[in-house]
Amino acid sequence: MGSVFRSEEMCLAQLFLQSGSAYDCISELGEMGLVEFRDINPSVNLFQRRFVSEIKRCEEMERILGYLLREIQKANIAVPEDDEICPVAPPPKHVLEIMEQLQRLEVELSEVARNKEKLQRNLLELTEYTHMLRITHTFVHSRSRALGPQYEEFQSIESDSGGCTGMQRLGAKLGFVSGLIHRVKVEAFERMLWRVCKGYTILSYAELGESLADLDTGEISKNVVFLISFWGDQIGQKVQKICDCYHCHLYPHPENDEERADVMDSLRTRILDLNNVLHRTEEYLRQGLQKASESAFTWVVQVKKMKAIYHILNLSSFDVTNKCLIAEVWCPVNDLTNLRGALEEGSRKGDATVPSFVNRIPSNDIPPTLLRTNKFTSGFQSIVEAYGVGDYREASPVPYTIITFPFLFAVMFGDLGHGVVMACFALWMVLKEKSHKRKLFFEGRYIILMMGLFSVYTGLIYNDCFSKSLNIFGSGWSVRAMFTDHMHRIDGQNETLQTNALLTLDPNVTGVFSGPYPFGIDPIWNMAVNRLSFLNSYKMKMSVIIGVVHMSFGVVLSVFNHLHFKHNFNIYLLFLPELLFLLCLFGYLVFMILYKWLAFGARDSRLAPSILIHFINMFLMQGEDNTPLYPGQTGLQVFLVVVALLSVPVLLLGKPVYLYWLHRGGKGLRLRRVSMVERVMYELEEGLDDLMTSRETQPKEFDFGDVFLHQAIHTIEYCLGCISNTASYLRLWALSLAHAQLSEVLWAMVMRLGLRMTSRLGVLFLVPVFSLFAVLTVSILLVMEGLSAFLHALRLHWVEFQNKFYHGTGIKFSPFDFSTLPSVFEQDGLL
Repeated sequence: MGSVFRSEEMCLAQLFLQSGSAYDCISELGEMGLVEFRDINPSVNLFQRRFVSEIKRCEEMERILGYLLREIQKANIAVPEDDEICPVAPPPKHVLEIMEQLQRLEVELSEVARNKEKLQRNLLELTEYTHMLRITHTFVHSRSRALGPQYEEFQSIESDSGGCTGMQRLGAKLGFVSGLIHRVKVEAFERMLWRVCKGYTILSYAELGESLADLDTGEISKNVVFLISFWGDQIGQKVQKICDCYHCHLYPHPENDEERADVMDSLRTRILDLNNVLHRTEEYLRQGLQKASESAFTWVVQVKKMKAIYHILNLSSFDVTNKCLIAEVWCPVNDLTNLRGALEEGSRKGDATVPSFVNRIPSNDIPPTLLRTNKFTSGFQSIVEAYGVGDYREASPVPYTIITFPFLFAVMFGDLGHGVVMACFALWMVLKEKSHKRKLFFEGRYIILMMGLFSVYTGLIYNDCFSKSLNIFGSGWSVRAMFTDHMHRIDGQNETLQTNALLTLDPNVTGVFSGPYPFGIDPIWNMAVNRLSFLNSYKMKMSVIIGVVHMSFGVVLSVFNHLHFKHNFNIYLLFLPELLFLLCLFGYLVFMILYKWLAFGARDSRLAPSILIHFINMFLMQGEDNTPLYPGQTGLQVFLVVVALLSVPVLLLGKPVYLYWLHRGGKGLRLRRVSMVERVMYELEEGLDDLMTSRETQPKEFDFGDVFLHQAIHTIEYCLGCISNTASYLRLWALSLAHAQLSEVLWAMVMRLGLRMTSRLGVLFLVPVFSLFAVLTVSILLVMEGLSAFLHALRLHWVEFQNKFYHGTGIKFSPFDFSTLPSVFEQDGLL
């Protein structure tokens, strides 16, 4: 439990690993996640280290696995994962076997995939050729019908003289170019043909009704079949070049119908054969991918672990004999026994003749910070570490934030109904946490649960449930007794009711006020005209009290840091002046609020003085003109102001002057104390905490100006911060009233409209009204208002609370742990 309130004690240790069992020892440490490795070869280039070739081999296996996973994803095959049984890193002697198996599988699948792609490309070409022949056939027959008998007579006349036409005798012949082009390119293609060929071509085209896939881009697009008729080889060459520029798919055009029919029959046969071969190829490829997917998860985890192990081995260095590997690690002191056990297990797996061992070494470096968490506290730890990682062995705000954070949120979000909805939603996330553990939103499930439960509590205190009050115990005010009193004092009750639109419930009248409400605010306040004024006064004073108590608690927590680090002088020179300044001013304000509540009752409520006026007069040292709260008030206020003012120079000059005196006057005693501590530390190895204390007390160059400047900044920040921070807690009052008023407006504008319906259709009309009310409540009051209250509670903890004792400038402990390694599945987006 010590690590809950303060980070764990760390130590620097050296690991002596035998070269034959170093891999297995590092594997055991990665499974347990005990230590953080340091790089003891910072000057050595990454490409010049010992295990570069092994890392390259792992990267090659990662490349192959990435290819396999992409192919598995294309085939829509699921990769089975076993979260309960996670494979361990394979022994080094099995690495080459895995490498050969992956390479063989890659070659086989890539060759099958290439064959499949070729078959698909051939099938696409044959399909396009078939559509081209079918459509261009209509072009030829339409031209024949348009020319009629004259076309046939022209062909017979021109075919005289040895079968040569007149155009052929002039050196020209009729040619055809046919193919497919994308629909979006048709207009530009037609214009280019007209401009280049001067109109000596005839272009016919028709849109293909079927969409075909482009194997190069994978896009589904509409194509157009075209047929170009031309005379002469020169025109044909130009047409050919234009078709190439527009990336047309060209196919040979048959000369007559008989040849066209033969080609069509041949294409049908070839397409049928290709479909059969392609189906068998796809089935074979799917079977191979299905078999590979069964082992994909194991391979990915094993390769990631192997690569991580070799990276850690590169951080180490060999001794002069090249038989022992030396590594430096940060390790929690409480885990040293587990560390030794892991090394023994690794040595046993590696069949080492000499066991590996660990040796603690002293160090002046600042250790990393480790705070152990569980699934409940991890969310609150993330909130604190978003501000900054705590210094080594610094008091942790997490155990207090678990209570104060949801409480301050609930003060601003206090509503019984909204709290129940939020708590139920968080409870559902807690129950479903195993099936949705990968979702980031589920990380804050326990924070939301605590915020919902505390909102239920504050909602009962405010007696507010969806802007309505709950009359559980019965009101403490009696309206009947008030009318009875008026009947005794005034002749005729009707006259009283007619002349008074509002009647005041007087607690001084016997029987009207029977006592305070047992828990929370009396529900009769929901009907009062001065309800808002009462809640304003109540919540404003409550915010000031909560704020001063919260800040004072933060100042008190700084004592534990001073005592732990053995800086006892900070208790007298920092803690006491800070606490006196805060309590003498704003602690006295809280005292006046509580005193006024207790000292002034209902009979003398009108004589109660204003606390704000008294607080202002306290700084002005005036008070003779105002009625005092209690005897001797003026003298006590002057004394408190003087004490607060005197604490400022102590806070400003105390620590710098003391350190200067300690450096000059108390130097001899200090040196003797340091040498004794160092000797005990080096001999008994008591731990790094005392070593850090001795390091801080070692003689070094002292700069009074730097110390004074730092302390002056701290003093100004603290003194001004006490004022601004107290005012900052008034956001509790402001957001609470805003949430209550917004909830009331939503009820009045939506639900009240539906409840006013008195006809038989009122029930049917109430269904959409309630649906609208539920949607607006969730989206505005729960999501938007909840997020606003969350951010304000976060600011109150970061700025107003944690800065009193928490520096947040530490280094987070990052152990070598296989569970934190990223997986290929996450990188490739398969999960």
